[in-house]
Amino acid sequence: MNVEIVSPDKSVYKGEATLVSVPGVMGSFEILNSHAPIISALGKGTVRIVENTADHSEQLFDIEGGIVEVKNNKVNVLVEK
Repeated sequence: MNVEIVSPDKSVYKGEATLVSVPGVMGSFEILNSHAPIISALGKGTVRIVENTADHSEQLFDIEGGIVEVKNNKVNVLVEK
């Protein structure tokens, strides 16, 4: 999946991932390849990205809230901070 995290100031992350975990306002949830289209509000918490690399390295980003959109294996995370 192609993942991009964007704040009002800049692009925070852009890359390929096998899993994205986000802090939804009703609880955390995970997004995998071929996930159904969704738009969801995000609360304060941590976005975890498992990169599509040989070592499956993880990237963690603390956020104050935002929105996630998933469509056609593209995950856009718009964050407040």
